[in-house]
Amino acid sequence: MQHDELRLRLDGWRLATAEVLYYMPDHPALLQSFIWQTLDLAPDYPRIHRFLNFWKREIDAVIHSVRLATGETLAPPKLNTADVILHH
Repeated sequence: MQHDELRLRLDGWRLATAEVLYYMPDHPALLQSFIWQTLDLAPDYPRIHRFLNFWKREIDAVIHSVRLATGETLAPPKLNTADVILHH
């Protein structure tokens, strides 16, 4: 894992997978699937939104639907440290 990726993950970014179903431009009755993964930040998912905006602007294929999967965790929940240690 590269330093930049580790920093993002420690800041709450997680692996997100987007499946885009789209109509094939030459055969509009057929759907094609495209799967893309990136590190992204829930709940807004800025990278996935930028990608979908790029798609709508630059790609002829019309999007039918998008499914998003995420949930990867990097580390266990935060731990609290003890303020006092008692000895017997």
